[in-house]
Amino acid sequence: MVFKGHFVVYVGEVDEKKCFVVPISLLKHPSFPKLLSQPEEEFGFNHPKGALTIPCSEEAFIDLTCNLQSS
Repeated sequence: MVFKGHFVVYVGEVDEKKCFVVPISLLKHPSFPKLLSQPEEEFGFNHPKGALTIPCSEEAFIDLTCNLQSS
């Protein structure tokens, strides 16, 4: 279930992907759109899982989102 004001992203590399529910407010931070540009270039807008997929390590994604939420 995704609550209002949030969206779903799949994060991981190759076949190891984990689902995260992220607050939309993170889109306002300059670092997050930069992170989103990588999957757009790599995959386009056709995502096989039906949600945005970010091809980075889970640790890197968690570090980035924690830093953005605390700033």
